[in-house]
Amino acid sequence: EKRRKKKMNSIMVDSDIKSPLAEAIRTLRTNIQFMNPSKGMQTILVTSTLASEGKSWVSSNLAAAFAQTGKTTVIIDADMRKGVLNKIFDLPLTPGLSNYLSGVNISSIKSPFTEHPEIGTIIQRTEIENLFAITLGDLPPNPSELILAEEMNNLIDELRDFADVVIFDGTPSLLVTDSIILSRLVNSTIIVAEYNRTKKNDLKQVKEAITNVGGKVAGIVLNK
Repeated sequence: EKRRKKKMNSIMVDSDIKSPLAEAIRTLRTNIQFMNPSKGMQTILVTSTLASEGKSWVSSNLAAAFAQTGKTTVIIDADMRKGVLNKIFDLPLTPGLSNYLSGVNISSIKSPFTEHPEIGTIIQRTEIENLFAITLGDLPPNPSELILAEEMNNLIDELRDFADVVIFDGTPSLLVTDSIILSRLVNSTIIVAEYNRTKKNDLKQVKEAITNVGGKVAGIVLNK
């Protein structure tokens, strides 16, 4: 019960809908919608410079906020090193993203989403209506190589028939290259910065790294 309370409290737009934090998340959602008014599936990557800047909190709340508008939303734990979405939403760790990308420990699983057999094995329902999650799966030895694999493109293509919004909770971009690689495949990238901690030069470095590979930085979220 304590674990569930902690989990739900971290999703402010669901547990404390009138709080200033929940309102800030809804404003962020609205701004993102206006920036990308296309009718197709919207794909968003949330990254940061370093760890513990609040990236997973922002991405999970943003995903919940999109789901509350009636959009089928999938949040994906793209940090295959230290992902935490399974803890936030109290879901099994496997099967998840790494299993889909590698094909390991997935073939025998029967999909509960029969109309989406390819991705149905890794999509899990959360307790929030319209919000689904893909956890990180088994910890792989080669996360960056898996992000580069053609299966990542296949996953995004498969999700087009299932979701309206897909949010990737990525890795901190100064520490590893996973999110830089992934930024090329999504519509827009958001960088989470922590007030009074994140360095301007680090932000500049991450922004340049993303734009250099062809990614689009939608903006920066100032957290805490």
